[in-house]
Amino acid sequence: MSKKLFIETLGCAMNSRDSEHMIAQLTEKEGYVTTDDMPSADLIIINTCSVREKPVAKLFSELGVFKKKKKDGAKIGVCGCTASHLGEEIIKRAPYVSFVLGARNVSKITEVLHKPRAVEVDINYDESEFAFDDFRTSSYKAFINISIGCDKACTYCIVPKTRGDEISIPDELIIREAQKAVDAGAREVFLLGQNVNNYGRRFSGDHEKVNFSELLRRLSKIQNLERIRFTSPHPFHMDDEFIEEFASNPKICKSMHMPLQSGSTKVLREMKRGYSKEWFLDRVAKLRKECPEVSISTDIIVAFPGESDEDFEDTLDVMKQVRFNQIFSFKYSPRPETEAEHFTNVVDEDIASARLTTLQNLNTEILDEINATSLGKTYRVYFEDLNRDYFVSGRSDNNIVVKVKGSDELLGKFADVKITQIGRTILTGEIVG
Repeated sequence: MSKKLFIETLGCAMNSRDSEHMIAQLTEKEGYVTTDDMPSADLIIINTCSVREKPVAKLFSELGVFKKKKKDGAKIGVCGCTASHLGEEIIKRAPYVSFVLGARNVSKITEVLHKPRAVEVDINYDESEFAFDDFRTSSYKAFINISIGCDKACTYCIVPKTRGDEISIPDELIIREAQKAVDAGAREVFLLGQNVNNYGRRFSGDHEKVNFSELLRRLSKIQNLERIRFTSPHPFHMDDEFIEEFASNPKICKSMHMPLQSGSTKVLREMKRGYSKEWFLDRVAKLRKECPEVSISTDIIVAFPGESDEDFEDTLDVMKQVRFNQIFSFKYSPRPETEAEHFTNVVDEDIASARLTTLQNLNTEILDEINATSLGKTYRVYFEDLNRDYFVSGRSDNNIVVKVKGSDELLGKFADVKITQIGRTILTGEIVG
């Protein structure tokens, strides 16, 4: 009988892709098959995220559940960013853990599997040219890493300490991976990196220097590839060439994630984000001039240490000017090994909660106004998810989630959909072509 593998993935799309890489290696090299039934698994992996709220406490809580429910002889592995951060401490606190594998060491998964109490967390390890075996959870779109690590020094962020310095993956490997996915039926690729539009700054070997705009141009030449998405571009690197390529290339989906973090130039300086409120608004203006149909999403942290009422009003001002199509908003909470962990000018918890509520209420008002304009419009939708109650859902070119009545025969196909019902996070429509 085949050995069974259970993986729980926390956090971002990059973590999801790392899990796919681990599944691929364990399937091809070790003969595992995946299962959703954790108690029956021979190998249990938790792929962790350090950006989540209270990541360490939640990790050990989850490990305790695994220990109680796992079958005799099953191994437990801890991978990802929290693994990079804690290293050997995980096995000291939870000696039943079989191995610890950092976010920069995914290619070593088949090695640590056979080394009792192995700990591999070197954040300088270079995987940029490693040829992973192929596995994807979706046959309709392909997540593709284009870089690993991060060179930024944002004072609130632990990622550079868990994923190491930024290295770009050679463009020929990216194009080869995209071509393979398209040949297998995918019509959309999703490019992943901490700062995708900084692509090409550093390669580990002797490779042609290609920037992100050129990479997009080369990928768009792949026949039968119809859509290209990516996350996350950094506002600091949104030069005119990038914005113009985004707007003019018909294969690039017209949705842009622009992490604002704060609308206050003073707070942005404290965060070491590298841009000002004025720069961010200038880039939005350029983007909307070149691509009026673009949808823009963002990340916002409220109550960063030292944030005044005036600073928060600057964030609300940006919200009103930009009118984001989606926001991911959080109250600031300190992360270990970050500069901001030692900042003493902490914002009162009640004030922080009130600011988050105010921000989210404003976002809800804006979203309701934006969504109302979609009623009766027609969008070209790529279907990729089978829902309950005989609905199939997908996304428009500008990242609107749309569902229609239908069966799995729609999956992996495009259709024009006229919107008949408005929801806050998903629109309902009817196929018209």
